[in-house]
Amino acid sequence: MKETTIAAGAASKRSYRITFGHIEVGESGRRWLNQALERNWVSEGPNVKCFEEEFARKFGYSHTVATSSGTDAGIVAMSALMDRGAQRGDEVITPALAFVATGNCILAAGLTPKFVDVELETLNINPDLIEAALTPRTRAIQVVHTMGKPCRMEPILRIAQKHRLAVIEDCCEAHGAALNGKVVGSFGDMGLFSFYAAHMICSGEGGMISTGDPELALLCRSIRSHGRRGGQLYFHFDRVGYNSKMNDLEAAIGLEGLENFDRTFSIRRRYLMKLWELLKPLEDRLMLYRDGPGEVTCPHAVPVVLRDPKESVEDLYQHLEDRGIQCKTLFGSLPVQHRVFHFLGYKPGSFPVAERIGTTGLHFGVHQYLTEEDIDYAAESIRSYFR
Repeated sequence: MKETTIAAGAASKRSYRITFGHIEVGESGRRWLNQALERNWVSEGPNVKCFEEEFARKFGYSHTVATSSGTDAGIVAMSALMDRGAQRGDEVITPALAFVATGNCILAAGLTPKFVDVELETLNINPDLIEAALTPRTRAIQVVHTMGKPCRMEPILRIAQKHRLAVIEDCCEAHGAALNGKVVGSFGDMGLFSFYAAHMICSGEGGMISTGDPELALLCRSIRSHGRRGGQLYFHFDRVGYNSKMNDLEAAIGLEGLENFDRTFSIRRRYLMKLWELLKPLEDRLMLYRDGPGEVTCPHAVPVVLRDPKESVEDLYQHLEDRGIQCKTLFGSLPVQHRVFHFLGYKPGSFPVAERIGTTGLHFGVHQYLTEEDIDYAAESIRSYFR
């Protein structure tokens, strides 16, 4: 995959008609921001507490812990494994195809990512390959609901129960996604969320951990605040921790995002489903990632993969960029196609599906600030390439 070539082409664009998203702060968000400023204190405070409570209420999570980013949510969650018996260097199963933070958070906590290939049909970790990757040092399975499409959780949970492994769900691209009526982030021991600008709920930066275990919630609160006892401000430090707290300014923007969630989700879903329909005549050339049985896919973005495994996505990528559509690759195989993980010793061909998606897949935005005309334009731009 000529990743550097694609990245350079993207960087040269100065403006786009279709982006991955941006921030618009309305009346409600400004009210929450002003309340924080009037308190003369913007570090973790009442806004963060309210955001945690409202996020839990909205999606039915028992406990939620806000963090400074989705990556920090992952670092805190992985560090909680260390506090529950994992040793430095122990392994966490994780998909070979995902955003780089999924591997980085494991390493940052002192653990080792053990990569497993994904399914071409879903972009998600292949449950059939997990057991073969287990070793005596495996402590957890991290799944990623890639591009908002839910993983096949039933077989993954069976494997975890059989081998007494924790399950951590990366839901950063999947706010509100559901499988058989149950929202993602509530299947495993912990769920991870990001509130970056391109995501369904935005707080500028920021993240969240969901869990049904009150002890895990307390542990994560301690880790996110330097390892303080009970997550309090006093100088009693019981464990290794970090400054991973969300602040009240971020929470202010996130609270407005929560208030608007249903409308945002509806608009994005309508746009995504319209693109699925407009691109249907090209399904002999492109893979589209529609809802599977029992699934509600979060409309995070629009992933497409060329059906011909011998083709490169670079020409389509550049075609869309030239027409003002901001694109990114579909991550690629982290252990093989990105230098950062080469030290782990994986060789080309180790993850054939992830590597194939890395050379034949891309995604672009489908956010709520676009228009119907923008969606028509995106579909026509793709059709024009294949003509």
